[in-house]
Amino acid sequence: MKFVTHLIVSSLAVLISAYLLPGVHVDGILTAILVAVVLSFLNSIVKPLIVLLTIPVTVVTFGFFLLVINALMILLADRLVDGFKVGGFWWALIFSLVLSFITSVLNKLQLNIKSHE
Repeated sequence: MKFVTHLIVSSLAVLISAYLLPGVHVDGILTAILVAVVLSFLNSIVKPLIVLLTIPVTVVTFGFFLLVINALMILLADRLVDGFKVGGFWWALIFSLVLSFITSVLNKLQLNIKSHE
């Protein structure tokens, strides 16, 4: 059940972020769900490997290189998912920041709803 809830929250965050950013396009709800699944996979499998390989660069940049890695994961998802388009590196970077913020807000709302039950 936790996976389904996470998937719903992530999909909503993808839809909201794409709606807010003119450089990002998502065809619809099913595409948003697929983007959420692909990003979840990339962030759990591919990203840790890239982070491990780029530790020196990440240390030298005081962790800011992690933002670049996040943007690269978004661009990779753009290539893997039909109906999900990102207008370049900078839009991917902004999308990753907005997506993180919106996901945090939705998770906070979800926790507040659960605490009132």
